Amino acid sequence: MHTAFENVPSSVTSPTADSLLNLSTALERQSAKSKAVVVGLYGVPGSGKTFLLSQLKQSLGSEHFAFYEGSEMIATLVPGGLDAFQGLEEPEKQRWRGIAIENIGKECANNRQVAVVAGHFMFWSEKEAECPVHTANDLLIYTHILYLDVPPQLVAQRRLDDTKRRRPSTSADHLLKWQQAEKTQLHDLCRRHGILYTLVHSHLTPLNKILTLLHDFWHHTEEYNLSQAENRLEEALTAGQGQLETVLVMDADRTLAAEDTGALFWKRLPRSLQAMPKECPLKSLFSSPLGYSYAAFRQAMLLYEEAADDQEFDDLAQEVASAVTMYPEFVSLLRKAESQKHVGAVIITCGLRLVWEKVLEREGLSETVKVIGGGRIADGFVVTAAVKAALVARLQDKYQLYVWAFGDSPLDLPMLGKADEAIVVVGDERTRSKSMDMDLMYAIDNDGLQARQAMLPRHASPRLDTTRLPLVQLTGQEFVDSILRRRSRDASIQVLHATEKSAAKLLMTLMRDANVAGPLLREAHQKAGWYLATEFLADVIGTEEYSITHVQGYGISGYRLLREEHTLIVALMRGGEPMAFGVNEAFPLATFVHAKEPTEMRHHLQGRSNIVLVDSVVNSGKTVVQFAQYIRNLYPTIRIVIVTGVAQAESISIIKHALPRERRLSLIALRLSANKFTGKGTTDTGNRLFNTTHLP
Repeated sequence: MHTAFENVPSSVTSPTADSLLNLSTALERQSAKSKAVVVGLYGVPGSGKTFLLSQLKQSLGSEHFAFYEGSEMIATLVPGGLDAFQGLEEPEKQRWRGIAIENIGKECANNRQVAVVAGHFMFWSEKEAECPVHTANDLLIYTHILYLDVPPQLVAQRRLDDTKRRRPSTSADHLLKWQQAEKTQLHDLCRRHGILYTLVHSHLTPLNKILTLLHDFWHHTEEYNLSQAENRLEEALTAGQGQLETVLVMDADRTLAAEDTGALFWKRLPRSLQAMPKECPLKSLFSSPLGYSYAAFRQAMLLYEEAADDQEFDDLAQEVASAVTMYPEFVSLLRKAESQKHVGAVIITCGLRLVWEKVLEREGLSETVKVIGGGRIADGFVVTAAVKAALVARLQDKYQLYVWAFGDSPLDLPMLGKADEAIVVVGDERTRSKSMDMDLMYAIDNDGLQARQAMLPRHASPRLDTTRLPLVQLTGQEFVDSILRRRSRDASIQVLHATEKSAAKLLMTLMRDANVAGPLLREAHQKAGWYLATEFLADVIGTEEYSITHVQGYGISGYRLLREEHTLIVALMRGGEPMAFGVNEAFPLATFVHAKEPTEMRHHLQGRSNIVLVDSVVNSGKTVVQFAQYIRNLYPTIRIVIVTGVAQAESISIIKHALPRERRLSLIALRLSANKFTGKGTTDTGNRLFNTTHLP
């Protein structure tokens, strides 16, 4: 993508090519944060690049932007200037072209300016083959390409009328062919090299459009993008500030409705603009090397900007919204949430904000359900999978809200994994995401995702199986009640104990008897562990069905701990071992490990859904807090359950204070005690368990 070199002084001397090429890796070594924004202004000769560059310079000034005719840079670098450059062999010209764009990138990185470079991609006379002049450095250094897509008839006339430059006569037909070749090749190269690319169609007033684009390119980074999305989230929460306890976070396309609004937009585009590409541009974009990255969603925004102006976009959004039918189950759920001041709802979509605002307005929900999404430069941000997850985390961490997340695709998995409750919406098998099953299985098996699934429509077949993903009815009274119930905005650590139960009194008798020690005491602790596992732990984590053979020979359903084979039992050494054996006896498929320090369980955590920390006594809570914090730093959503024989009442407050944002931690104790006594020597539980009371 060589820069223009017409009408530039040719007598400026410069360093040698070799000395500059020694600096050629300087920009490659810079971090992504320090890389300059370098915008290429392209189009066939006669498109008006030089004139536009002059207009941009007058409008933007030189504080934050720098403007280049690439030929001027070549003139300053090549000994003998452009005259000498023109006499070089093509390989040597390419070297200097690469040096020129690299120098521009380095200069603007050092000065913290946005570079706008008028350039050429290829030369092509009617009687010769096309001559590409782009270089490898162009693909490395350019961050954005704006292509002036001017009607070829107008370009041909401009070339004839240009008295300052000697241009060969070129027909409009050949100029059209030239433009098509450049646009096709630039499109493919930019996708492969992460360069954002867009056409600027208007040949009458492109200045305002390009000014808007350049201001956007100047400040937009992933960090800025997230900050803008967070600002939008704060605006959405303003109405319920101070009252909300629970928030429903919902994806939009294929979650709230069967339709994909992006696909509908492009299908309806030709009716108004007659500009429909051969296939949906979003499909080819997201299947390109850009994948579903931040850059890909930024490119999608440019596609929408390229396709329609603001009024056309609004009209199309209205047309698309009219074709969307929300699932009645979600409409009902949102209306019930609307009636509760402590429950809020927000849509966070990678799709088109404006479409979903119009859908909600039609359903009478737009006042209470806000949409966080993009589609246009004016939105200020794009929504990626990472943004969805970050906004859920912000709701939990900053606002101390309990989050229910609903989504249908792999892009929703990070959000679902962060949420307190995750619901996978499963649509018709013919239209739902084909890759979701594999990604969902990986998230469950390796990332500790715990989710349920809702089939919409109800006749849809479930994903995976109903053991891994239990079924839920969105309109079921039990489900609705679980969403609408009041919650504390403080740490919601669940505490369960059997202090007043007869079974606990019987079990505790042997455990508290000073005459019982060694094997008999270990047996008592093991029985207590089995009791706590079956009485409380199974309810906290849940159970799942599996097939067994009845004694009479026919098949029936049996039950085991939910995702028992993905459960890790950690015996906190040494006092927790006997009770942990009892827990393991109740759940034999679980993995059992010993740990004295949190780091000793590190290699056992991956792929777990539940971590059960077992200790004989929780005195100050310091040990279990250290273990819980270690787990949370590695796996934020894994369910943690502490099982103990005795928990001092004061330790509960200490644990809550140390883990103020914890929402997936439960403590199960055989007995709560107000006694602050801490055993030593003959009264230490660990010493009594192993007949080492002679130790201090």
